Amino acid sequence: MKKVPIVSIVGRSQSGKTVLMEHLIAEFKRRGYRVAALKHSGSHMEIDHPGKDSWRFARAGSDAILVSSPEKLAFVRNLKHEVGIDEIMRILGPDFDIILAEGFKKSKLPKLEVHRMQSGSKLSCSPGKLSAIISDGSPDTDIPLLPLGDAAAVADFIEQTFITTNQTKAVTASGTDDQG
Repeated sequence: MKKVPIVSIVGRSQSGKTVLMEHLIAEFKRRGYRVAALKHSGSHMEIDHPGKDSWRFARAGSDAILVSSPEKLAFVRNLKHEVGIDEIMRILGPDFDIILAEGFKKSKLPKLEVHRMQSGSKLSCSPGKLSAIISDGSPDTDIPLLPLGDAAAVADFIEQTFITTNQTKAVTASGTDDQG
């Protein structure tokens, strides 16, 4: 199975993670990439709408519901524990060039932290767990610093650090490089 690079966007509440995710998705789509987005929620999540068939199936006790149409596929499964990123990847599949995740702060995923100087100098993740900081200031750190509000620059960093590197590793591992 193809290994799809995943990058997590983390930060404090109201730091701009969701807005950045929207801009990154649009930027990567402009560049021709197939993009998947993941969102971690620390609280109860409800996506079925009262009265709809899927809601009725859930209320009847179904442990999983899949809704299929010509344009979309939706999958909802009740859980007794939080699933890890590996299980999420098995469900999502390999049909993407990049996966952008919002949250998953405690995972081992590469993380870019959105940081606003008005929130103080403290980061939400320890610097050793971050690949870069996206900020409107200059936090005192040796970690690469990317400008907040410049999704193209952040996409360039992700592309060079994770996508291109991942493609190079795949070619090397498959032995398809020209050696004569």
